[in-house]
Amino acid sequence: MANRVNIEQGFIVDRLTNSILNTISGDSFPTEVSHVGKDDLTAITKRNGWNFDWKIEFKNIKKEVYKLTIVNNFSIIQGLLSLTIEGDHVFMNLLESAPFNIGKNKLYEGVAGNLVAYACKVSFQKGFDGFVAFTAKTQLIKHYEETLGAYHFKSQRMIINSEPARFLVEKYFKT
Repeated sequence: MANRVNIEQGFIVDRLTNSILNTISGDSFPTEVSHVGKDDLTAITKRNGWNFDWKIEFKNIKKEVYKLTIVNNFSIIQGLLSLTIEGDHVFMNLLESAPFNIGKNKLYEGVAGNLVAYACKVSFQKGFDGFVAFTAKTQLIKHYEETLGAYHFKSQRMIINSEPARFLVEKYFKT
């Protein structure tokens, strides 16, 4: 795809949890991943603290955009994920935690790990053996190797293969 703009991923995997954890109370909350709807886009804006223009991702028919929410609290989006289904893997175009889940004073931990695990789950469902690729910021390559089990393929391309993908899916999605 010559016209693809590869956004360098800068998400931080703060902790691999079984769901997401409230940093104040320590309580764990089960999550759900679902498609972003047009109505969701009104709250997902740079004015509301989001770093990326998710309307562009949503309008691109080749991309699937998902939101992470807490079960029974679907109105508050914890994080977002944009995926493209390629011929033999899933490509993570963009991943972003909600503004209140970033930095020292974040409200929930585990958002990024949860969304990456979902990308791996989609890859298994599509018959790609869990293979997920993404473009990393150079300074985060080692972080993704250590936290996600991804390997550095070339340039800034990272790949999660079957074994770490299965670990992430089993951690977050007990079925």
